[in-house]
Amino acid sequence: MRITRRALLGTALAASAARAQAAPIKIGDINSYTGQAAFTVPYRNGLRLALAEINAAGGVLGRPLELLLRDDGGKPEDAVRHAGELTSSEGVVALTGTFASNIGLAVADFAKRNRVPFLAAEALSDALTWRQGNRYTFRVRSSTYMQAAMLAEQAARLPARRWAVVAPNYEFGLSATESFRRLLSAARPDVEWVAEQFPALGRLEAGPVVNALLAARPEAIFNATFGADLVRLVRQGNDAGLFEGRSVVSVMTGQPEFLDPLGDEAPPGWIVTGYPWEQIATPAHQAFVAAYRRLANDTPRAGSLSGYVTLHALAAALRKAGGTEPDRIVAALEDLVVETPLGPIRFRASDHQSTLGMYVGRLAVRGGRGVMVDAAYADGARYLPPDDEVRRLRPQD
Repeated sequence: MRITRRALLGTALAASAARAQAAPIKIGDINSYTGQAAFTVPYRNGLRLALAEINAAGGVLGRPLELLLRDDGGKPEDAVRHAGELTSSEGVVALTGTFASNIGLAVADFAKRNRVPFLAAEALSDALTWRQGNRYTFRVRSSTYMQAAMLAEQAARLPARRWAVVAPNYEFGLSATESFRRLLSAARPDVEWVAEQFPALGRLEAGPVVNALLAARPEAIFNATFGADLVRLVRQGNDAGLFEGRSVVSVMTGQPEFLDPLGDEAPPGWIVTGYPWEQIATPAHQAFVAAYRRLANDTPRAGSLSGYVTLHALAAALRKAGGTEPDRIVAALEDLVVETPLGPIRFRASDHQSTLGMYVGRLAVRGGRGVMVDAAYADGARYLPPDDEVRRLRPQD
């Protein structure tokens, strides 16, 4: 039997095509895995769960997904360096992740300059999708504006007129404060802002901050601190009686990452945004919780949900795009509808913000730990400005 050169070439080409088809689609995730471990370790577990589900179902476009994780160390310059290495040396087709808003904005700028799809998981700054928004950047989590709008809706119903603010002095804290002030003042023109405290992120000096707030005699407080800063504020505030007889509305304090460390010191009555995972009884969410517990041997956090939704959303975009070309992925993400454990969400074409919501409720102490009570899901679509307003907020690509 004679084998021709043409037959050999055909066989080689077929084998090469088969290998290319089976080659993994690489995704690069950049996050503060050491500096913000309370959120990012559960986030990584959520990514791992989504990755296992996607690949067990045959991958995407007949190819498995592969995740390449990088730790930005809390430094924007390191995040950008990793983004360059992942795209130029590792051949990733998209970037995901980022926790801090300043890092998210740095990676978004890289994505714009290098035409790389970037699905920001957590960085909440409004600038990411509005003032500095770009064609290649999308966001999964509820933005600072969305959460401020959820809390302002509740705050407007309170009798309090004299308000104070405490928030970290960086993009997230400043953006959340600006949005909350504007929205509450629009709903309640009688509100007076009597004090503001903007400590450096991670370095809140609780004594002076609490004393300054007490001296201003506010009737209510808006809080955007989290992590170790939140623990310091709550402990000193409890000792000094800062929260007695005062309403507090607080961004993200109902997330297990930030609520659990407070234990029985959690301040009852605070109005918060959060994720009361144990109270969400829908079949889709219960299935997510069961799968997450099997994989991580732990209960889910807000970060877990964020990582899980991020990778499933990107996989859905790749399927819709039918390939890995950057502009096709971007086009697929615009108006993409994705099923999540909290229900369907949509990535708006106007600003690339997803409609994923948050739960809003009050804090209480049950069994020696802080919990959310009277929690209700706030659909993110209700707390976003219309497209005509977005066009004024966002540069045209």
